[in-house]
Amino acid sequence: MSYFAVPGRTLACLAVNTATQRRNCSPIRSVSSPQLLELVDAAYAGLPRHRLSASPPRLRVGLLLVPGARSRPNPPAPVMFSAGGLLVGAARSGALVVVSPGERTALVAVPAELLHFPYHVRYELLEFAVFTLAARVQRLIPLHAACIGRREDGLLLMGPSGSGKSTLALQCLLEGLEFLSEDSVFLTPDTLLATGVANFLHVRADSLRWLGEPRAAALIRASPVIRRRSGVSKFELDLRDSGYPLAARALKIRAIVFLSAHRARKGPLLRRVPRSRIVARLVSLQAYAAGHPNWEAFSGNAARLEAFELRRGRHPRDGVAALRELLRPRARV
Repeated sequence: MSYFAVPGRTLACLAVNTATQRRNCSPIRSVSSPQLLELVDAAYAGLPRHRLSASPPRLRVGLLLVPGARSRPNPPAPVMFSAGGLLVGAARSGALVVVSPGERTALVAVPAELLHFPYHVRYELLEFAVFTLAARVQRLIPLHAACIGRREDGLLLMGPSGSGKSTLALQCLLEGLEFLSEDSVFLTPDTLLATGVANFLHVRADSLRWLGEPRAAALIRASPVIRRRSGVSKFELDLRDSGYPLAARALKIRAIVFLSAHRARKGPLLRRVPRSRIVARLVSLQAYAAGHPNWEAFSGNAARLEAFELRRGRHPRDGVAALRELLRPRARV
């Protein structure tokens, strides 16, 4: 079994610099799993180092390669449950993830056959362990959202799957705004500092029609294609070597932007959401997070922010221009 010791600075650098982590690994004598450590590197190496507190926790994740049943063409999805203070994900393939927030440790057991499905291992096993452990130990609120920003200010972009978060985040990146995450954002409930993993951006083929930059289109087309369990296929663009701006630090959330599928026929793209309706909209989009023990503190602070609905323009760049206005010092809409 292999261990990587997590520095625990924040979520975004949980598995950065694996070589250093291996020097700090458990003294338990074990058989190395280089294939799994390579997947850790592929997911988390080279990320910006965010910091949420002066004394970040130290976390540890164990990796175990085990025999397992053949599972082609697609491996069975893990089933999640909790018991005795443990959070567990298990699948018929033999895959198992056990997270113990109280011990600040997790174990990921990966059947050898699943090495043929690196995307599923990264997102359904490693991500479950890393994200869940980091969020629970640091008492962060996990949100299904994207986050972009400028300097130290950030905007949360929320909407159901298929609402255009990834397309808008891509256009923001191309227009020079900083990228923090396209899908999973983690916030401190009191100060609303946001962190995430800025490793990949997932782009549908039909989003390429909006790209006027040949370099970006070429990078995306040369990227691997992943197929989600919903059946949707997307390019997986690795942002770490792309040269585009990634958020170098945790971002202070300035406003919440709810994405709308409706086009703006007249008037501005942004419509202000009354503060009295912010919490209800958050609950409708964040059912998992709404059951978090720190949800009340988070939602109370979030309701004090400005919130907007962003309708679609003729081009995604129109939405970027609207978001850029929200990030201007003392911006008013």
